[in-house]
Amino acid sequence: MRLQNKTALVTGGASGFGAGICQKFIAEGAKVVVADINGDAAASMADALGEQAIAVTVDVASGDSVQQCAQAVQNAIGPLDILVNNAGVTHLPAELDTISEEDFDRVIAVNAKSVFLMAKHFVPAMKERGSGVILNIASTAGVSPRPRLSWYNASKGFMITATRSMAVELAPHGVRVNALNPVAGETPLLKSFMGEDTPEIRAKFLSTIPLGRFSTPEDMGNAAAFLCSDEASMITGVAMEVDGGRCI
Repeated sequence: MRLQNKTALVTGGASGFGAGICQKFIAEGAKVVVADINGDAAASMADALGEQAIAVTVDVASGDSVQQCAQAVQNAIGPLDILVNNAGVTHLPAELDTISEEDFDRVIAVNAKSVFLMAKHFVPAMKERGSGVILNIASTAGVSPRPRLSWYNASKGFMITATRSMAVELAPHGVRVNALNPVAGETPLLKSFMGEDTPEIRAKFLSTIPLGRFSTPEDMGNAAAFLCSDEASMITGVAMEVDGGRCI
């Protein structure tokens, strides 16, 4: 029960890594807001998690939507202790100069602008209280980029740098900020990363991971629970790989 009496919000919490984080946070005693652009999926996940979870529909790339989310969270559970910026998208693998402007804008809005918007609407209350934890779900793509995913890689590099900058600025206010860098995992984005899901392409991906498997939602939940708990009270500004050794 490392997160007992804590309140947490997880964006993109209805599936994939976000769902794994929500499940672990509930198991560790937190009240959890499952925030997702898919309201029905968020509601289903919250129902599955039980009475300690609620659902909120949010488009993390929209300032108005994030503002409404922040107000809904305040009304439902009060001050937020933990904010997890997990929602993310990618473009399909392609040469960098062939990616459409529309795809570029979408990736930057969801993966990068969202970190700014969530901070804008949730950080002031954390600073006022003198406590809080923010966890950004970045990627090994921001550390060791794969070809043909250039603008996705860049968006995750933004998240890592934003994490460090936020950490050093918010430390005097008692707010910690860290990131997790997963390798590709069994999530809805996996097929998009690979272009197509075939045994041959999976084998090629796995050959770059020394431990020989993808990151799982459970892996992410375990790492997130530690970094967001008081056990990690001296850890801030860290971008920790959960990647089976891929970045070595």
